[in-house]
Amino acid sequence: MQYPDFDPTDVQWRIRSYQDVWDELLARNPRGRALVVGIDGHSGSGKTTLARGLAALDRNTAVVHTDDLAWHHSFFGWGELLIDHLLTPAREGHLPINYRPPAWVRRDRTGAITIPEGTSAVLVEGVGVARREVRPWLDVVVWVHARPEVGRRRVIAKGVDTEEFVDDWMNEENVFLAEHRPWDVADVVVAGELGQPALTGRYGNVVTASGPV
Repeated sequence: MQYPDFDPTDVQWRIRSYQDVWDELLARNPRGRALVVGIDGHSGSGKTTLARGLAALDRNTAVVHTDDLAWHHSFFGWGELLIDHLLTPAREGHLPINYRPPAWVRRDRTGAITIPEGTSAVLVEGVGVARREVRPWLDVVVWVHARPEVGRRRVIAKGVDTEEFVDDWMNEENVFLAEHRPWDVADVVVAGELGQPALTGRYGNVVTASGPV
């Protein structure tokens, strides 16, 4: 399986702290509302780990996982749900947000996708979050890169889906991402195979390059 991705061979990577990357993102913070960051990348690239590490640096940061919007809804047909029910009210300062997607209601899933009062930054992570129709609602785009064999191994290791399902899903995401090419608009590119996780935010490091690459 090959990704329709950029070639990282000649990219100038550098090792940075989570705090340094976070400070760079915050420098793009618009006045008067929460910063909205889209963290995109293939399955298993390290998007969730990056989001958790960054969010741990600031308790006023909310993390939205697009998997929660896609749950029993659609692999990629959740763009309007994200824009209408989360990003638009967040950018307009209508907090807190407690959103229950239609599939959650139908299947009686408990809880909600929340963006609390006082949130200063929203990290939205998931495959395809920087698609064309969502980009106007994002202040910063981060692309997390990993080789396909690494991403596949990580997803299978979770033990949630069969290898056949994972392969079908990754083929579909390749087609979708090739159409939208989020790496072309990335402000920051993260090497998802390098660096050290920082679930507390205080330790570990991130390997990045300036985008687009």
